[in-house]
Amino acid sequence: MDIWFGDPKDEHICEEAGEGIILKKNKADMVIGIEKLYVSKTVGMTGKPIPIELVFA
Repeated sequence: MDIWFGDPKDEHICEEAGEGIILKKNKADMVIGIEKLYVSKTVGMTGKPIPIELVFA
């Protein structure tokens, strides 16, 4: 699963932050995205759609 806070085209480097968590950074070393690996396995939903709710304030 990828979550972006900025433009994905600005990604310059990726950095592993922990178990299955990747920080995506721009050239200014600011985090512009987060990737969580193995989400479907983590929540026990392999092969099934994962319901997601987005709320914008």
